[in-house]
Amino acid sequence: MAVTAYSMNYFIVGLDIGTQNIRAAIAEVKHGRDLSLVSLLKMPSAGLRRGVLDNITDLTHALTGVMAEIKKISRSAIKYIVLSVGSPEVRVQNSRGVVAVSRADEEINQDDINRVLQSSHAINLPANRIVLHALTKEFIVDGIDNIRDPLGMYGKRLEVSTLIVEAFAPNVKNLVKCVEMLGGSVATTVLTPLAASRAILSKNQKELGVILVDIGASKTGLTIYEENRLVHAAILPIGSSNITNDIAIGLRIPIEAADVIKLSFGSALAKEISVKETIDVSKIDPRVRGIFSKKFIAEIIESRLAEIFEQVNNEIKRVGKASQLPAGTVLVGGGVKLPNIVDLARQELKLAAQIGVPDVSNLEAVSGELHLQAEDPEFATALGLLLFESDQVVEQKSPPTAIGGIFKKILNSFIP
Repeated sequence: MAVTAYSMNYFIVGLDIGTQNIRAAIAEVKHGRDLSLVSLLKMPSAGLRRGVLDNITDLTHALTGVMAEIKKISRSAIKYIVLSVGSPEVRVQNSRGVVAVSRADEEINQDDINRVLQSSHAINLPANRIVLHALTKEFIVDGIDNIRDPLGMYGKRLEVSTLIVEAFAPNVKNLVKCVEMLGGSVATTVLTPLAASRAILSKNQKELGVILVDIGASKTGLTIYEENRLVHAAILPIGSSNITNDIAIGLRIPIEAADVIKLSFGSALAKEISVKETIDVSKIDPRVRGIFSKKFIAEIIESRLAEIFEQVNNEIKRVGKASQLPAGTVLVGGGVKLPNIVDLARQELKLAAQIGVPDVSNLEAVSGELHLQAEDPEFATALGLLLFESDQVVEQKSPPTAIGGIFKKILNSFIP
């Protein structure tokens, strides 16, 4: 489906394909720019391992139910999908572009800005990698930095500092293929924690300095912002399913029972649990016998979460921001629903911490049960995909064409 009229109404889908669950946010775009949230979906996923497709048949089967539910709302909705990408092979690098101002009177015009941006985007990449995002950090005019918009300024030399987010091309194309096999069309792809940040973080938090930590089943994404600019992003190959596995091994119980114990009786801080508190596992799974200490289970959970936060802290140190983010840590994702996880994050990262709640103020007609769903941190990415794409549409002044959008992006990434 090609959206050609800026004033028309149409549907858009934010599709977050995780290792454990698939989440979708469906919205109607009214008057070309106003988002009205219609539905939120969550169904089991399959065929992915640590965010990477390893069985196309299983994932396609898992997606079938999701796509069928979306088509019940509107058959055209699956023709405009914004897809999250979150495999651990994602890399971030800084790039710089430089051009001479073209006009004789040295006034910077839009063509100069376009040329310097194109110059910063022309990086050498291996044949199997693509650019997901090229994000402008700042412009520099004749050595004066921290300029947000140089249009109309005077100078001889225009520079730009850009953050390039790149991904392993086969991983992206495989996910797109699964969607297209079911009749869907992917308009664009967005880095998972970048989408979550759009739904969660305020402008003030981004200005002060903040890190968003998105804990999923098999991976943890993060973004670091300062002065309202993205400083760093990463995907770590560890998540909440590692905690479940540790419990299953430690108690010698099935994975299913371990997951129930984690969610129903777990805690991120062992010191908060009395040694006298126990769990009779047979009440959770009749096939299993045993009474276990809740404190021992909390110790397992805390140990694995501490490892996750240690890796997050390493990423903070990599960009020189250790203990230097005044707005602290914001936790989102399905893996943050554990008591005391905020206290553990504060303890391990040496930063203020809180659970992030999606901001639905930009979404019309969100009330009742749908409003409660939308405020769940595990829907941050799906909602953020909608908001991220809406920002691009407003900036471009017209809705993009959905069909073939991703392939144009892939093609353009190989062209200097």
